[in-house]
Amino acid sequence: MKVKTILVSQPAPKTETSPYFDLSEKQKVKIDFRSFIHVEGVPVKEVRAQKVDLNQHTAIILTSRNAVDNFFRVAEEMRFKVPDSMKYFCQSEAVAYYLQKYVVYRKRKIYVGNRTFPELCKLIKKHKDEKFLLPASDKLKDLIPEELNALGVDWKQAVLYKTVVSDLSDLEDVFYDILVFFSPSGIDSLFENFPEFKQNNTRIAAFGNTTIKAVTDAGLTV
Repeated sequence: MKVKTILVSQPAPKTETSPYFDLSEKQKVKIDFRSFIHVEGVPVKEVRAQKVDLNQHTAIILTSRNAVDNFFRVAEEMRFKVPDSMKYFCQSEAVAYYLQKYVVYRKRKIYVGNRTFPELCKLIKKHKDEKFLLPASDKLKDLIPEELNALGVDWKQAVLYKTVVSDLSDLEDVFYDILVFFSPSGIDSLFENFPEFKQNNTRIAAFGNTTIKAVTDAGLTV
């Protein structure tokens, strides 16, 4: 069957150079974008209940832009002035660049990994005497605490934001030839919104091994 419509379960790209637009033009297909999940900040009251004391930490491990936003949100709501001496360990250049939204980049101690968390751990290992805080979501990859524990560093996780299922009820009578997923949470959202979903002739594209597993575990075909 010819593909005419695709739904990508992410926000629309903000740059005109996105390969999605080339795909749409060259293949004459309609591509829509819709977030199946979104992020909500955890209230400060719940953060305090985790016994998180920002004063006790000398370094922050940042794995995403959501982590950056919510760390500084919580710091502001707790009236905590982030000291200039704070060290920032960013998983990628994109995260480090985003950090400039909140700090004067050239005046801070910022260490940048090479995209993967194990690569970032090589930098963390060189600063084992720091007291690390890991701003995280409620769905943290097992790899991250495993790697930090293996290093033997002093670290604490703070759940500052949560991944929440988006309301997709307006899509109930809309059908696409291909659905594109990027995380297991997207599959969770699909079935929470549409418990009776049947794949039928719909093709499913999945990015990453954990997403592929979530698709097959749900009884669907990638």
